[in-house]
Amino acid sequence: MEILASRVLFRPTDYQRSLRFYRDEIGLAIARDYGAGMVFYAGQSLIELANHGNPEHASAPFSGALWLQVRDVAATQAELESRGVPIAREAQREPWGLHEMHVTDPDGVTLIFVQIPEGHPLRRDIRQDAQPKPSG
Repeated sequence: MEILASRVLFRPTDYQRSLRFYRDEIGLAIARDYGAGMVFYAGQSLIELANHGNPEHASAPFSGALWLQVRDVAATQAELESRGVPIAREAQREPWGLHEMHVTDPDGVTLIFVQIPEGHPLRRDIRQDAQPKPSG
């Protein structure tokens, strides 16, 4: 199997409310508006809000979270607060070394805005590990 692309697909209970949240409040750029929904850029991924299907009869509510990496989580928090977005949990350094801030979308999905600080293992260049070691 070869996966060519992927995206997160939401069928919100109130499409217009969620559209305002992701487009206007969070400020995601629009990748595509296809009439029955809208797709947003989210870094190397896409988030789609579908105004079709039946969200009331979904088999289970979304129980995960969206992990969105940003350059500066404090600046992101300030920007969202200036737009009137409620912050569910303010930016803080986690025990695992990341700086995280939480926002909740209109359907209860947690958006985790993450800043990866200098020196964190996620910033390590693994290409160095693949280099042959000089023989002595």
